[in-house]
Amino acid sequence: MKILILGGGIAAISLAKFLQNKKEIEEITILEKDDKIGGLLRSYRVNNIFYDVGPHIIFSRDKKILNLILKTLGKNKNKIRRSNKILYDKNTYIKYPFENELYKLPKKDLKFALNKFLNNKFTKLKPKTMKEFFLKNFGEGIFNLYLGPYNNKIWKMNTAKLDTQMVERIPRPPDEDIINSAKGIITEGYTHQLYFHYPKKGGIQSLFDAFHKKLNKKVKILTSVQLDKINLSNKKYLVKSNQGTFESEKIFSTIPLNEFHSYFNKNKKIKEISKKLQYNSIIIAMVNIKGNIGGNNFALMVPNKNIIFHRISKLDFLGKNYSVKNSTTFQIEITYKNNSKISKMNDDQIFKMIFLGLKELNFIKNQSDVNFKDLKKFKYAYVIYNLSHRNSVDKLLNFYKKKGIDFLGRWGSWEYLNSDQVILQAYNMSKDFNHEKK
Repeated sequence: MKILILGGGIAAISLAKFLQNKKEIEEITILEKDDKIGGLLRSYRVNNIFYDVGPHIIFSRDKKILNLILKTLGKNKNKIRRSNKILYDKNTYIKYPFENELYKLPKKDLKFALNKFLNNKFTKLKPKTMKEFFLKNFGEGIFNLYLGPYNNKIWKMNTAKLDTQMVERIPRPPDEDIINSAKGIITEGYTHQLYFHYPKKGGIQSLFDAFHKKLNKKVKILTSVQLDKINLSNKKYLVKSNQGTFESEKIFSTIPLNEFHSYFNKNKKIKEISKKLQYNSIIIAMVNIKGNIGGNNFALMVPNKNIIFHRISKLDFLGKNYSVKNSTTFQIEITYKNNSKISKMNDDQIFKMIFLGLKELNFIKNQSDVNFKDLKKFKYAYVIYNLSHRNSVDKLLNFYKKKGIDFLGRWGSWEYLNSDQVILQAYNMSKDFNHEKK
């Protein structure tokens, strides 16, 4: 049989890898709309420094998938101990997660955080929103000081309008840990992410490229493909595009779920449900500045609402191939929504705001401290778990499932999945395919 995979990111490539050795499959064709494959696992090179679409790291709770990823990556990998901080203000670096170093807070804020945690009036809440979850598990103090401002900044909407799917696995810290944190006795937190791997060179795209190299001759990849229409006739799919019509017995889609209806079915109800799916776009900037800035840390979270970026990552932390002598290279993230003020800024205006933020943090004194810079924009970055997310996504996936079309990847399944989870999803889908054929 012939298979079509729509989209050319890690979901598509890993699925093709897992399916390619099945005897019943004659051909796998991947159709990508951009002129290059890679999706969100892309890296960009500026002055011999690679930066990614966000601070990717390689880790997984699933040992089998982690071992598979590391084996595929080969020798091009480093094992690194995490060091992430929250820039509470320009002079205060608090170990991530926030509740693990409360003693560094100003006395007034420390008292507020500790008191509201130990005397939490929200403990009986049955959370339906992200805000309620945070209030129940961390108290009003930690929420108001960090969790609320930071999450409002990332998602560009109030946490009272988001559901709990992004946070429901976060455990409530024991009272003893919070008391110790206030005294200066530090706990580690999120130990499953304490160590991570990262390519020695080439950025995270090295991982994508390693999977790509594992594809055999059964797999064909076409780029710059603009879809027009998908028809289902006599148990076969006909996909019309600017590069001709493709025929297959099976379709897997990794393209954004909210767009699929425009190609496949003119069902008004499906169109209306698709419109309910929300997402954030992202600006990724790379800025190299004079001096050694930010300490021996990787990701630095910035909850300050007056600074345009929510997180900066020190690429030097990833190894010598991501560092330039006598300087620091930061990867900077700014989320935005379509038609927002940020979306209408040109590159010069964005960099002006970035420089103001770096100056506020005492990372630069003036613009002349910047050696070089670069900037990219990406339409699809973060899935937003609004209050209608689960219901809307399930209805869409069930509708398409009945038509024999399966979705995977962050945007195909419309879930906030890391690359390891996407690869696991592709692996499981390939196994289910065997079962499906039997």
